[in-house]
Amino acid sequence: MRRAKISVIGAGNVGATCAHWAAAKELGDIVLLDIPDKEGVAKGKALDLLCCGPIERFDSRVTGTSDYRDIAGSDVVVVTAGIPRKPGMSRDDLIQTNVQIVKSVSEKIREFAPESIVIVVSNPLDAMVYTAWKATGFPTHRIMGQAGSLDVARFRTFIAMEIGCSIEDISALLLGGHGDDMVPLPRFTSVHGIPVQNLLSKEKIDACVERAKVGGGEIVKLMGTSAYYAPASGTIQMVEAIVKDKKRIIPSAAYCEDEFNVAPGQKGKGYFVGVPALLGSKGVEKIVAVKLDADEQKLMDESVSHVKDLVATVRKLFPELG
Repeated sequence: MRRAKISVIGAGNVGATCAHWAAAKELGDIVLLDIPDKEGVAKGKALDLLCCGPIERFDSRVTGTSDYRDIAGSDVVVVTAGIPRKPGMSRDDLIQTNVQIVKSVSEKIREFAPESIVIVVSNPLDAMVYTAWKATGFPTHRIMGQAGSLDVARFRTFIAMEIGCSIEDISALLLGGHGDDMVPLPRFTSVHGIPVQNLLSKEKIDACVERAKVGGGEIVKLMGTSAYYAPASGTIQMVEAIVKDKKRIIPSAAYCEDEFNVAPGQKGKGYFVGVPALLGSKGVEKIVAVKLDADEQKLMDESVSHVKDLVATVRKLFPELG
């Protein structure tokens, strides 16, 4: 059986940890790529990870490089490249810098891995997924973004901590954008089938939602840098669903038109927003469009409006991506 090939663009904390989780799960052979100035970092981390194989008992080959020719034949390409927002930097400044980076990366993916499925992790996520879609020209089912799987994981963690039960027994769903733009759906949250409302007060559930929204910021305050273990874990959950054709339903930034009233009747003019998506060997194989009540739909509409604003900024700064 042919091994899957997984390429990770960006050898920083998130990218290297994606490679770590993918190797530990023995999902396939891994290429860790960064710019020429950081080729030594990519090669060093790859070699260090490869030397874990005898101890952790995985046979995945891990290669570090700065040469995009090495991503040829990739089944999945994970894009973590980009810079974090810095003090004094406006949202437009961040978008302009990271769109340039993700646009360049996406053009290389189109050239060297034209049959791959792309998972974008770079921020601001919704704008970066849109950029990757336009720059690669790939069909929408082969482009997606990671955020929902991370947000749901945080929400499940905080619910489990509040109840005092195993996180494995928590099932939850969140929609919309990442962080403040997420749309909580407590009525779809359960503990081994028991509605969470039967176990926690509304105030405690709301507190868990709010903590999930600012979970990334909480970590930044504690250690001075962005989270990377959980974001990478959420990304590799998506990778595993694709390379193993598991048909898992995972909240992902996926292309929507009529679904969730994102862009009704606007064929080819939809947006990538956080929704439950069935992931398999073809990428996003289905959007699971659950029916929302009026309050939930209002929150979803607000979240989608923010995505549209981000995309409008991308189009303004980079008309060629319109």
